[in-house]
Amino acid sequence: MSYLLSKSRKDHPEKNGEVQKITPQTANWEYVGFEMYHLQKDQELTFDTENTETCFVLVAGKATVTTAQATFEHIGNRTSPFERVPPYSVYVPHHQQVQIKAESYLELAVCRAPSQGNLPVRLIEPKDVGVEKRGYGNNKRLVHNILPETETADALLVVEVFTDEGNTSSFPSHKHDDKNSPTETYLEETYYHRFSPSQGFALQRVYTDDRSLDECMVVYDGDVVQVPRGYHPVATIAGYDNYYLNVMAGPVRKWRFTWEQDHAWINSEKYADKFK
Repeated sequence: MSYLLSKSRKDHPEKNGEVQKITPQTANWEYVGFEMYHLQKDQELTFDTENTETCFVLVAGKATVTTAQATFEHIGNRTSPFERVPPYSVYVPHHQQVQIKAESYLELAVCRAPSQGNLPVRLIEPKDVGVEKRGYGNNKRLVHNILPETETADALLVVEVFTDEGNTSSFPSHKHDDKNSPTETYLEETYYHRFSPSQGFALQRVYTDDRSLDECMVVYDGDVVQVPRGYHPVATIAGYDNYYLNVMAGPVRKWRFTWEQDHAWINSEKYADKFK
């Protein structure tokens, strides 16, 4: 199994509901942290944001989220991410205590990046989430921009993507791993995958131009792919829709990337004209 693939522990969760935990230490990188919790109704958890800014995303279910500055009661608007409506999220700065009480079964994503800023706690409502459609033909996907670079944060970028059965996503292949490029930013990235029906899977490849990194993974429901560098396209399998939640962070909070030249033509008007 690839060292970039973190298998879900949803069949054997921790007592606190934890089924995924990626840290800079476990991933051997600098910025991105990601946790996933499956909580039962009335279960409560307390989080310390420590030295990270944190975005709590209610992937599915309802909860009350309490901090020292604010309480957000009865938030959450979908029983499954495949309802394809933007979720509720809560942004919390560093060194804060956060209490989460599940008011139904709750699928809670905890997205982290190092921060010393003093931005306020805030609720990100569905109406605040930018919705866009990308691509053409078998490269179409639906995007929810939960915490894009146009919204305030220190390092975090958070987005969710829906890809229909048989389609590709994060394609044409692109990378964002160069700290010294004037046209590209260094962003580490995690992909938290879900499938409908849940027994589905996708293929995700992570590779560099010189192939010093070249990993191809079979990704199942609840798995996380870690992208430290290189290109990282996703291909879904017929019959199974794919959802993934991306967390990105790096030294510069901008999403600037480079297309792999062999496949950049997929962006051309000639290709798009085939589907008009």
